[in-house]
Amino acid sequence: MLVVGAAWSAQAQKKSKDKMSGYDRSARATMVHPAIVYTAADDNAQHIDEVDPGHEVVVMEHNGAWVRVFANTDKGDDQEDRSKPEFSADENATPASGWIHDKGIVTPATPNGDAILYGSAANYEEEATRPHAPKDAAEEAHLLYRRVAEYYPDSPLAAEALFRSADVRWQLDKADISTLPSAKEQEAYLRPEIYEGEMQKVTKLYPNSKFAALAAYDLIDNKLCGDWQGLPKCPEMEAGLYQKYADRYPDSPKAAEALYEATYREGVLVEMYLVEEEKKRSDAAAANVQGLASELKQRYPQSDYAARAASIAYHVAQGIPIYGNDRN
Repeated sequence: MLVVGAAWSAQAQKKSKDKMSGYDRSARATMVHPAIVYTAADDNAQHIDEVDPGHEVVVMEHNGAWVRVFANTDKGDDQEDRSKPEFSADENATPASGWIHDKGIVTPATPNGDAILYGSAANYEEEATRPHAPKDAAEEAHLLYRRVAEYYPDSPLAAEALFRSADVRWQLDKADISTLPSAKEQEAYLRPEIYEGEMQKVTKLYPNSKFAALAAYDLIDNKLCGDWQGLPKCPEMEAGLYQKYADRYPDSPKAAEALYEATYREGVLVEMYLVEEEKKRSDAAAANVQGLASELKQRYPQSDYAARAASIAYHVAQGIPIYGNDRN
């Protein structure tokens, strides 16, 4: 995995209604393939816009194999918060009225529409991971997953679609921020924050679910240091974050990974404390490594993270540094 809903809050629903004032909201739809908008129901007519997969149209009327629409009525919706990543340059485009071919249009009333949108999103997400991926594949996956949750809030796919939509955006934003000079700053507040709104929506709409736990794990990213700078302050704090996560979400798919991350940081602290001539704290960190590795083996014996933690515990017991160079 890069790898928002009909159950919106009342405030979000009001904003959406305001944006679509004058449109028949029951006629909202999204595309699963690129669609050219023509000035008339004729292939030879002038092109006035193009609707990418995941973006919305409002269906106004049908004419044989053609549909008149207001196209890209949702553009601009995702840019209300300046901290959100910008996917394309024309997000504030005015909706265009025109005609498109009556195919590839999915509405909240489309039979099996939730699976169609979810599957289309998964295909675009997979494409986005390939070398030389299509430019907008990740954005299209993000939007199509989002439409599943919006159009079909009662679907068994809705919770996962909402998380995967948020996660695609999260990973893109995270990758963008990692290229900035500020990404190497020690303190998290010195770099731009990854937008949390969509992850928070997952935890709000689906509390105590696997997807809320996955969202909570992603949210840890905003609290991590950019660069430890060889000082124990950051791994101390981060080890605590990961341990708290594993304790709070013991059934999460990320629980074993969180315990491993805590184990690794405790292993790092063993050497950092020695450099600072704090033998007692180094010994305590070494004991924490053994305890966490044992906990991982007991709770998640089939996980690769249990074996990886066992390796760290062995290195620490042998006096082999986890952080820096072993020059023996």
